[in-house]
Amino acid sequence: MRETVEDKILTKIKKAKRGTLFFSNNFTSFGSSETVRRLLNRLVEKGEIDRVAAGIFVRPEIDKIIGKITPKIEDIADAIARRDKAKIVPTGAYAMNMLGLSTQVPMKIVYLTDGSARNIKVGNYTISFIRTAPKNVAAIGKISRLAIQALKSIGQENVSQVEIEQIQNALMKEKVSHLEHDIRVAPAWIKEIIRYSLQKLKGNE
Repeated sequence: MRETVEDKILTKIKKAKRGTLFFSNNFTSFGSSETVRRLLNRLVEKGEIDRVAAGIFVRPEIDKIIGKITPKIEDIADAIARRDKAKIVPTGAYAMNMLGLSTQVPMKIVYLTDGSARNIKVGNYTISFIRTAPKNVAAIGKISRLAIQALKSIGQENVSQVEIEQIQNALMKEKVSHLEHDIRVAPAWIKEIIRYSLQKLKGNE
């Protein structure tokens, strides 16, 4: 029996591991944008996939105890960045949360990007991508880029010694090569905070 466009879309989705995010434009080779949109909606209605946000879908991971596992905000943002070939970095309260400085997850999660500015609604949350100069997304370390943005959010005049020590301890888990790169793109006052962790790490080599 001839495979339908819907079958082709579902086959492609099932070839990837559960939890993989898909965009509508991943399937444009199978048909027009309108056809793909309609068939993805049908697969959502059938329970084959879930809609994460407008134009973003997932065949969710299933946990034996808790059931469906919802994709993390960070994974959604990273998938969008890969699609757009853009660099992103979390800022503000979300960067502080990811770094362990705060337990609060903001309803509006802000990323700086060198790609397109946009807002993505994900459940009760909004992911906001704000376009910035490339230098502001130049940090490459997963921890050090969070540290830089968290410190910028707190501010030089407001950061406490306790927060500095927490950040320096977190930076001890970063790669030396990443710290060596990112210290060069950090503001002067943040360089000194990073330098402490970098020197300590290099002393342990």
